[in-house]
Amino acid sequence: MTSTEQLTGERTDLLQALRGHRGFLLQTVDGLTDEQAASRPTVSELCLGGLIKHVSVVEHRWMLFAVGGAEAMGREEIDWVGQFQMLPGETLAGLVGRFQEVAAQTDELVATLDLDAAHPLPQAPWFEPGASWTVRRVLLHLIAETAQHAGHADILRESIDGAKTMG
Repeated sequence: MTSTEQLTGERTDLLQALRGHRGFLLQTVDGLTDEQAASRPTVSELCLGGLIKHVSVVEHRWMLFAVGGAEAMGREEIDWVGQFQMLPGETLAGLVGRFQEVAAQTDELVATLDLDAAHPLPQAPWFEPGASWTVRRVLLHLIAETAQHAGHADILRESIDGAKTMG
């Protein structure tokens, strides 16, 4: 039994919410080819493979923050444009595998991190100067981010083949 299977209370609630939205997101790519996952079937620049990659990148970076603050988060470069695209050589299976790997790492961290531990946010125009987030707030942000993108993904999937993954 892993440490996440023994959780109760708030940690269980946070993980169940995050896992639920991850599941909706993964459902949107079930049965697709790499070409379908890379397609942009709406006027948006978004593609399903890119959304899977973006959510993986975001979750990984925020968990770096949860463990080591803005400095840890900033140690890894981010491709602000490419994170939303399937780049040459990327496959849907590879992106889903990375998504699942990041999810497992997050789930393990949730079992051990102090939810009240806080770090100052990185400097960015979208954050209030001097603000801090707790690990709990990071997890709530990840839940919201994943849910938002699962909704985007549902629209993209319906545009590709009519499948309605959330409805």
